[in-house]
Amino acid sequence: MPFYVYIIYSSAVNEYYKGVSEDPLRRLSEHNFNKSRHTAEKGPWVMVYLHSYETKREALIEELRLKRLQVRSIEKLISSEMNSVKDNIKKGVG
Repeated sequence: MPFYVYIIYSSAVNEYYKGVSEDPLRRLSEHNFNKSRHTAEKGPWVMVYLHSYETKREALIEELRLKRLQVRSIEKLISSEMNSVKDNIKKGVG
């Protein structure tokens, strides 16, 4: 089963949150229902970036890299071809 690195965005607080999950749609729901202390009361959250990795280790390394990026770099990544959020959300990945 693949692991996904995701970025969600809240326009209410103009903030990006980066994470790793085997089920990114379930995880997005948890963020929106305030089940994560880091994102609670800051939603609604929208999935803006998704990329899959074969191993959890690869995904965690990428998540750490993303957490170090500045907003401009995150927005560039979101608009890149690496972003499979649209394809995977349509398929119901997660």
